[in-house]
Amino acid sequence: MRIGMMADTYKPYMSGITNYVDLNKRYLERAGHDVFVFTFGDLEYKDDEPRVIRSPGLPLQNTGFYLSFRYSRAAKRLLQSMDIVHVHHPFLSGRLALRYARPLHIPIVFTNHTRYDLYAQAYLPLMPEEVSDSLLRAYMPNFCDAVDLVISPSAGMEKVLRGLDVKSNIAVVPNGVELERYLNAAPLSRTDFGFKEGDILFIYVGRLGPEKNLDFLLRAFNGVAKAFDHVRLLILGDGPARADLESLASSLGLSARVRFEGMIPYDKLPAYLAMCDAFVTASVTEVHPLSVIEAMGAGLPVLGIESPGVGDTVEDGVTGFLTDEDAVAFAVKMTRLVTEHDLRKKMGAAAREESTNYAIARTTRMMLRYYEQLVKDAHLRHRGLRFRIRSFLERFNQ
Repeated sequence: MRIGMMADTYKPYMSGITNYVDLNKRYLERAGHDVFVFTFGDLEYKDDEPRVIRSPGLPLQNTGFYLSFRYSRAAKRLLQSMDIVHVHHPFLSGRLALRYARPLHIPIVFTNHTRYDLYAQAYLPLMPEEVSDSLLRAYMPNFCDAVDLVISPSAGMEKVLRGLDVKSNIAVVPNGVELERYLNAAPLSRTDFGFKEGDILFIYVGRLGPEKNLDFLLRAFNGVAKAFDHVRLLILGDGPARADLESLASSLGLSARVRFEGMIPYDKLPAYLAMCDAFVTASVTEVHPLSVIEAMGAGLPVLGIESPGVGDTVEDGVTGFLTDEDAVAFAVKMTRLVTEHDLRKKMGAAAREESTNYAIARTTRMMLRYYEQLVKDAHLRHRGLRFRIRSFLERFNQ
């Protein structure tokens, strides 16, 4: 098959969606398919992989996103030669899929990777919640009805979509992870980072943005740090909230206990995780967090807040702990991870075992079954001569 992945942004900008597209592209190609990424960005950027098709756009400051409402003519024609297209952002890429692929009856799949309701609250704080909710309710049901299949990475995200009045067909397909890198990772040396072997080392990996609730995490950790001298927190990642978070850590007296490592090469992540004792996140905006699954693959128990995504992935008391969004409750569970060595190890082993359900080879097979069925159905519906003539004319006369 010729598969078109449509995303508003791609490398060198790194995000969960970028990693998802990159990993799934590689495994679909290994299965013998031709996969193209259609995106916007710097036309001079040299990609380290084949079949990345960029169209020009207006850069949105230093966000990594570009604004455009059309593909180049060459990109459009190439997109219209796909057997199926898979949309990963619903607004720009999603509208272009409907504009370019729908008239030719090319099947369109949409994966909802993001809690757009909560992102609107985080990044548009002056917009009343009722307004942002109304906008999503006006947009998402109609868009989802217009595509052939909606993919939710978790059952919790499916409930969120249903809550936005989406009534179209939704299939739950988890995000996949290249687990071998995590299952067999050798840890880095703690002393290289100023940590001691006897320290209990918590780690967070991800974007440092307001939607990740990291000020909550720091305040909860502060309570634990006051009770135990040997706890440390390692934060990997970068983002617009980093300076404020470093300032908060300093004001709480945590500068010696919390290390902000910044961005690291993605291929080094397994070794960082293997060095640590537990993974922590306070985010409630996740859909199906790859960082949590990667940590589980490295054998780390996970402490998070009960919410779609994290709550779908972590089993409370088995592979980690889940709490309400209450700093005291969160600190209590963090304390248990500090003091109960055997339980921490048992949870880590259970987390490693559970992570195998998200192996990329397995999730790729699941997705391929949906692709193949959609392509087959489209061919059966539109294989007549009249359709072929009309498709030919539409391809070259739009």
